[in-house]
Amino acid sequence: MGVAEESSASLLAVADRLYALPMAEFTPARDALVKQHRTDKVFAAQVKALKKPSLAAWVVNLLVRRDAPQVEQVLAVGAALREAQASLDGDELRALTRQRRQLTAAVTTQARGLAREEGVKVTQAVADQVEATLSAAMVDEGAAAALRSGLLVASLAATGVGRAEVSDAVALPEALGFAAAPQEAAVPPRPELHVVPDPEADLKARRAAEQVAADALAQVESAREVWGSAADDVDEIQARTLQLQAQLDELQGRIAQLEADLEENDDELGDAESARDQAAETLAAAENTLDKANAALERLTRARTS
Repeated sequence: MGVAEESSASLLAVADRLYALPMAEFTPARDALVKQHRTDKVFAAQVKALKKPSLAAWVVNLLVRRDAPQVEQVLAVGAALREAQASLDGDELRALTRQRRQLTAAVTTQARGLAREEGVKVTQAVADQVEATLSAAMVDEGAAAALRSGLLVASLAATGVGRAEVSDAVALPEALGFAAAPQEAAVPPRPELHVVPDPEADLKARRAAEQVAADALAQVESAREVWGSAADDVDEIQARTLQLQAQLDELQGRIAQLEADLEENDDELGDAESARDQAAETLAAAENTLDKANAALERLTRARTS
């Protein structure tokens, strides 16, 4: 391994540790590493250039390290979705698109829970960015590689038209092809509690919990009905969008072939027109010769009869 490769590997290892840290610890830890490597100015500058991740990127990085199997499931469904799109399998495409919507929503909820365990509240706006990043990774291979690296500094988005732009969303170019090291959640020590028992505490707590659960269940059922209808609409439209894009790609390929055929036909037409013009000149010369011959013949005939 050369010096450049060693430096790249070391930088990836440093980045892997930094982007696994809580948000609040990132900048102090990075600056401390810069001071630690101040004798190597090039390497120190590379470490200093590592950007602090956005909150949505940090949540996704946390998910990749804490729940790698769930992330791999997301990427596996994405690979199947891209294959169905390539084969123009409409039924499978619609089913996978619906599964993608349900899976990204569920995994986003899981990611929010992991962030909450770290003491970080994730707003709906940030959650939408997390879900958009997961969706992008499902429809685009480059976005999938960026997700798997655990070195995101910004959220991702894909429109379904063309490849997602991921170079600015990762900490460094070498992140693509790198897989983040799994990380276990830190378990805080359980404090010793000295509580005076309340004979009715369990009953009161149970009644309160039952009421909260009943209210929550009613809200969940109502929200689930609304969400299910909206999600079905989104799934159908997304599947139609992907299918139309595939058909558009096929038509664009056909247009390119027809343009090439037209150019070749233009060349042949030019050659044919040149041959026609040359034949016209030859014909004109032959007709002129014929006219002269006929005139000479007519003069000879008149001379003989006079």
